[in-house]
Parts: sequence; C-alpha cells; structure tokens
Amino acid sequence: MYFRKKENCVIAEKLKKVFAEWIDNGHTDFDDENTIILRVELTDGLLLSHGTRYEF
Repeated sequence: MYFRKKENCVIAEKLKKVFAEWIDNGHTDFDDENTIILRVELTDGLLLSHGTRYEF
C-alpha cells in the first residue's frame, strides 16, 4: 500500500509518530509510490536477551 494514498493517511500518521526519531532521516521518500506500508505478522519466533530465552 502506497504510504501517501488517501486511505492510508490514518495509519501513516500513526507510523510517523511512532518512528519519529528516524522516519524523516533522509532515507525515505514518501513521494515515491514504491515507498509502501508493509505489514509483517510473525507466526513464531525466538528472542535471546541477556541469557534469557523467549519463545513466541
């Protein structure tokens, strides 16, 4: 879904707030129709943090 498409404006604004520290760092071009919102849904995973194993 193109980031600046009218029907994406609500989610795009939320993403801009959440990722405000880096979203406008010069590596994104929101005028490019190839700049998209991509949703990735994890089905399972493994996180190792300071010797603790988390499976989800």
